[in-house]
Amino acid sequence: MLQTAAPDSSRADTLDPVVRSVKARAQEAAEGTATLGERGTDALAELVGLGETLTQDLVYTAILIVVLWAVRQIVLSVVRRRTADDARKLYQWRKGTTYAATVVGILALIWIWTDAIGSISTFLGLLTAGVAIALKDPLVDLAGWAFLIWRRPFATGDRITIHGHTGDVIDQRLFQFTLLEVGTVTGAGQSTGRIVHLPNGWVFSDSVTNHTGTFAYVWHEVPVVVTFESDWRAAKQILLDVAHECADHLSEDAERTLRRAAREYFIFYSKLTPTVYTSVVGEGVQLTMRYLVAPRRVRGSEQDVWEAVLDRFAARDDVDLAYPTSRVFHNYVEGKPEAGGPKREPESEEAG
Repeated sequence: MLQTAAPDSSRADTLDPVVRSVKARAQEAAEGTATLGERGTDALAELVGLGETLTQDLVYTAILIVVLWAVRQIVLSVVRRRTADDARKLYQWRKGTTYAATVVGILALIWIWTDAIGSISTFLGLLTAGVAIALKDPLVDLAGWAFLIWRRPFATGDRITIHGHTGDVIDQRLFQFTLLEVGTVTGAGQSTGRIVHLPNGWVFSDSVTNHTGTFAYVWHEVPVVVTFESDWRAAKQILLDVAHECADHLSEDAERTLRRAAREYFIFYSKLTPTVYTSVVGEGVQLTMRYLVAPRRVRGSEQDVWEAVLDRFAARDDVDLAYPTSRVFHNYVEGKPEAGGPKREPESEEAG
């Protein structure tokens, strides 16, 4: 064992001076490079008339900007070659490299321009500020998610309208929520089959309409216009009977949900039963049915109402639906005598 160890020891003794010589030369080269850089900085400082420290920080800042820009361009060029014409991936890489370069640049600038970052808390504070500026929208979305969890303006399964989009909430995540769109293509309350992903931050900048929240019903109105010659009172009674038949059974449940909603919001209705309002439009007398309905049953209930109304109007001879028509009215022939119409002949007295 001692005989085999002797050659290794002699080799180590032989290589030791060589290693020390290489280290010394490397150190001298590094010192020479640093000295050259310092000389260049000093010359630049004298040329522009600024202090050495300020000039050095400006040089480092310029180098940082150039390096970050070059690295980003190299990454994007590689991505372009690999993704070909995929605009979505290229956009994502553009945004991602921009965010990364911004964060790295902010941290590097803090390091360059701040002489003393003495404590971890100070560094973390500056880091947090940089991240907040670079990732503003994702952080707003994260705050929106916290607001949705805390205040719960809507939950999964609710039907809402926000920023012009209406649909049923089918998913909630840290940065976005998802709607199953309804109503914009196939009609009132019907699903279009399209999935819409919306950022959580919209709850801070846009109003949110919850159709199925605390009060689970909405007031729905169906206008029906009958001709002026129709018996509008009989038509109004028919509409009132139809509205009661189609929606009266909801009044009791609506009262219960209203009492529950009143514990959280100042909601007050004096009347929850169906009603019919009368008004006059250009084509005739408009009778508007107003009744409560579940939001997802709006289209189905309106169909039931119209079918019942058409059947009952068809069974009467004194009620007709009105529609836009053109009519010529001769006042001197058809008008009332006191309003310029034809004069009535005086009745002749019979001879006694």
